[in-house]
Amino acid sequence: MAELERMWAPWRMEMIRAPKPQNYLDEGCFLCDKCKQGGDDEENLVLERGRTCYCLMNLYPYNNCHLMVVPYRHTGNLLELTNEELGEMMVMVQRWTEIIGKSAHPEGFNIGMNVGRVAGAGMSAHLHMHIVPRWNGDTNFMGVVGGSRVINQALKETWLELKKQQAEVDS
Repeated sequence: MAELERMWAPWRMEMIRAPKPQNYLDEGCFLCDKCKQGGDDEENLVLERGRTCYCLMNLYPYNNCHLMVVPYRHTGNLLELTNEELGEMMVMVQRWTEIIGKSAHPEGFNIGMNVGRVAGAGMSAHLHMHIVPRWNGDTNFMGVVGGSRVINQALKETWLELKKQQAEVDS
């Protein structure tokens, strides 16, 4: 068996030890801000508004067409979601997986939710489900050697393309 390779990142300890605000709502929540009615959906990258949830593009995507489905209600506790919120969230995930499939033709998807900061949630105070399309070879040397990720299309262009595909699916 090969020896486990270790990657040292001691600079991350500063982030791990830094004090974390207890109530993120007091400091603002970008997910609450993005879904305010009357906002510019294109500017906020919002693709769809449902009754209890909405879908938007990730501003810092892992891959092109990386979306998030978010309940309007600000909670970081999965157990607090109602059956209506859970149901609409999953229907919206299913719908946008279909739309991304027809628009970008990925070979697979990562779909999931990080619940809690220790589980990797960047915004642990407001639940959200990620839809990340995947292609064979989309993880390559750029992330390892270059320390960067290549996103092959501008966010606004992707938003317009997804909205066009949404209209075709809806017709």
